[in-house]
Amino acid sequence: MSAPKPAALPHLDFRNTNTLWCSVLVETLVHCGVEMAVVSPGSRSTPLTMALVRHPGIEAIPVLDERSAAFFALGRAKRSGRPTVLVCTSGTAAANYLPAVVEARESGVPLVVITADRPPELRDCASGQTIDQLKIFGGYVSFFHELAVPEARLELLRYLRQTVAHACDRSLLPYPGPVHLNAPFRDPLAPVADQSATALQRVLDETFFAHLVPTAPGKVAGFWTPPATARGLIMAGPASPANPAAYAEAVGRLARTLGWPVLADALSPLRHHAAEGVSVISHYDCLLRDNWQARVLRPEAVLCLEGWPTSKVLRNWMEQGAAEATLVAPTGANRDGLHARTRLVAASVEELTIADVRPESEYAQQWVTAEAEVTGRIAAALNAEAELFEPKAVWLLAQHLPEGTPVFVANSMPVRDVEYFWPQDDRQRRFYFNRGANGIDGTLSTALGVAHGGEPAVLLTGDLSLLHDTNGFLLRPRLRGSLTVVLINNSGGGIFEHLPVAQFDPPFEEYFATPQEADFAKLCAAYGVDHIGVRDWIHFAELISTLPASGLRVLEIRTDRKRDAARRKALLAGTR
Repeated sequence: MSAPKPAALPHLDFRNTNTLWCSVLVETLVHCGVEMAVVSPGSRSTPLTMALVRHPGIEAIPVLDERSAAFFALGRAKRSGRPTVLVCTSGTAAANYLPAVVEARESGVPLVVITADRPPELRDCASGQTIDQLKIFGGYVSFFHELAVPEARLELLRYLRQTVAHACDRSLLPYPGPVHLNAPFRDPLAPVADQSATALQRVLDETFFAHLVPTAPGKVAGFWTPPATARGLIMAGPASPANPAAYAEAVGRLARTLGWPVLADALSPLRHHAAEGVSVISHYDCLLRDNWQARVLRPEAVLCLEGWPTSKVLRNWMEQGAAEATLVAPTGANRDGLHARTRLVAASVEELTIADVRPESEYAQQWVTAEAEVTGRIAAALNAEAELFEPKAVWLLAQHLPEGTPVFVANSMPVRDVEYFWPQDDRQRRFYFNRGANGIDGTLSTALGVAHGGEPAVLLTGDLSLLHDTNGFLLRPRLRGSLTVVLINNSGGGIFEHLPVAQFDPPFEEYFATPQEADFAKLCAAYGVDHIGVRDWIHFAELISTLPASGLRVLEIRTDRKRDAARRKALLAGTR
C-alpha cells in the first residue's frame, strides 16, 4: 500500500504567479520563526501585503509612516529577539527605513526588510514611484539580495525558499542585524485569478518546507587571562540580552572570580538584577567628579563588557589613566571609542572563561564605601526636593514602578539622568534603548514596539524626542498592551545646557535648545491618547505605582530647563 500523499498547505495561494510567489515567501518566513510583519501601504507591495495578512502565523501590523513602522519593528525585535519583517512599496518609502536600519545594525537587532520594486524594464525610464533601490542601505545590512521577478516554476520557487531562509539566518548569524531583500513585481498586483500557477498545486505540499527550522542565535566562547593585580574593575556597559537575569549572573560569576567591583551602566542588567556576592557601583559618575576620589580609585586593569558605559565623566577618567583594558564583545567589532590600551576578546559575556579565582580586594571595599556615602547624599537631596525637578522623576521611577516593568529610555538627557540617579536594585526591570547610533529618531515608535504584546511598559522621554516621532501615536489603535509615556517637558533640549555652547546666547536658545510651542494635551487629544499633567510628586508616585493593562497615556512633567541644569550640576558635584 502506497504512503498517503502529504497534505496541501492551505496558506499557499495559486490564484496567479504573484500570489503563489508571495505565499511561498511568507510560508518560508513562518517556518523560519518569523511571527510579525510591519506593513506600510502602497501599490507595488500588494502581493506581499496580501500574503502576510492571509497567513494565520503572522501578525501583520499596518503603519502609515515608514519611519515609524521601521522603529516599531525594531522595538518588537528588541523585545522578542526574533527577526521582524518590514514591508513597503517602491520609491522613497524604503529611504524612510534608513534611520532604523542604521540603529538595528549598530545595536545588533534582527530585521528582515523587504522592499517592493518595479521590474527591471520599468526602471530608469521615468516610470512613477521608482528609484534605484539596489543596496539602498549600503553597508548597514548584513545581507542584500534582489529577488528574481516572480515566475510559476518549481526551480525558481526552490530558489525563493532558499534565499528567504538564508536571509532569516543572516539576520541572526553570525551576529544579529538587518538584512534587505528587494522584491520586483510585474502586474497583476492584485490577487486576480489567471490560471498561471494552478499547475503547481499538484507538487507543492508541506514537504516543500519541512526541512526549515528557526535559527537560534549563537554564543561565542572565549578565554581570558587577567593581569595579576587587585586594582581591577569590571565595567558593564549597555546591554539588552534575551535573558537579563542570566546575563547578570554571568557577570556576577566573573566578578566573584576576579574579586573586582562592577561599575554598572544604568542600561546594563547589573543595575536591575542582584548578583550574589558582587559589589555593584551605580554612582560612579558622581564619585569621579571629585578629583580626590578619582585619583584614589584609579585602576590598573579594566574588563569592559559590551562597550563603555554612557557616562562621559567615566570615559574621560579612563582616557586620563593608563589602565590596561580588555573589551569583551561577541561581534569582534572595534567598540573602543576611547582608543585606550585595549585588547579585544571576541566572546559573549555568558561564555567568557576565567581561570584565576581571587578574593575581593581592599580596592573593591574603597569603591563600596564611597558608593554608600554618595548614594545616601543623593537620596537625601532628592527626598527633600519638593519642586518638579528632572532627576527626581528618575529616582521615583526606580522606587515606584512595578517589578519587572519594561522601561524604554530615550537618548540625550533622560538616559543620562537614568545613568546618574537610578540606583542598583533587584526589581528586575528590563531596560531597552536605541544606543547604537544614539539618535532621537523613532523613540515613541520603538517603545510601542517593545510594549506590543507584553507587560505594561514605560517610556521615559524628553519633549523634543517625543515631538520628533509624533506619528508613532498613530499606532495607538494597534497596540496590544500598555505604554505609559513619562514626558519630561523642559521646553527644549536639556542636554545642550550641559555643553560649552550654552554660554553663547544668541544663538544658543534658538538654534541648539530649540524650544517648541506644541501643546501636548491638545496633541494627545488629536490622536486619542490619554494625557495627564503631573501636579506634584505624590501624584506622580500614584500614577506610576500601578500601570494600566492596556492603552497609551502620557504623563507630562513640566520643568524649568535652565534651573534644573544648574541644580543637577550642583547635586553631582564632588564633596571634597
